[in-house]
Amino acid sequence: MTPERAWRVLATACCFIVFGVGGLGFLLLGPLLALIPHRPRRHALTRRLIRLGMAGFVRLMRACGVISLEVHGAEKLRRRGQFILANHPSLLDVVLLMALIPHADCVVKAALWRNPFLRWPVIAAGYLRNDDGPAVVAAAIRSVRGGNNLIVFPEGTRSVPGAGLRFLRGAGNIAVRGDLTVTPVLIVSSEPMLPKGRPWYRVPRRRPHFTVRVLDDLPPPALLPEPLPAALGVRRYTERLQQRFTEEIARHESAAR
Repeated sequence: MTPERAWRVLATACCFIVFGVGGLGFLLLGPLLALIPHRPRRHALTRRLIRLGMAGFVRLMRACGVISLEVHGAEKLRRRGQFILANHPSLLDVVLLMALIPHADCVVKAALWRNPFLRWPVIAAGYLRNDDGPAVVAAAIRSVRGGNNLIVFPEGTRSVPGAGLRFLRGAGNIAVRGDLTVTPVLIVSSEPMLPKGRPWYRVPRRRPHFTVRVLDDLPPPALLPEPLPAALGVRRYTERLQQRFTEEIARHESAAR
């Protein structure tokens, strides 16, 4: 192992420790935030604190040489009431997007409500649970129409390097049933960094360079121009959304060569 790579292993471990300490801070602060009686104010304050924490963590990773980062089109993420869909190659995707997007709402795994470090932040922030069935679709539509910027990963979990994208229909359900315009965000890393099934200490040979590219909005007719029954429309929409992301990733990789 080269000295540079050994340093990145150590720096990654330190970053995880800092993240854990931050989670401990929220473990102490979260119950106090949950006591704020006005729900919109409680959610807004908690989400702002989370964004500041994530932005600080991204700066730390860059300063330590764990990753490098470039962002294209960040100004598009400063609007209100967006439905933001992103591919999910790395555990860091959530951190990067939360650092960039104000007024962010999320559909998160129900397991986080059982995590002692993350339980209180997700409760105080009012994030949506993914085990609520059809209710989560209605809640997601209300969130976007209420001015939040809802972040969803259509894959549902991190993708496996080299396996291609496999979108689930949850995002399509929200977009089609809510007649929502989608803001696609492409996340590409030059080296696999914290992908599914790989432990944190197996850092890549070279420092990974992350590119976050905010693409042009996709109004509903862009992916579903023809009227279809809801179930069939969701399926077609999901297929075309997956194809669009696959094409954009291929275009980015071709341009990077």
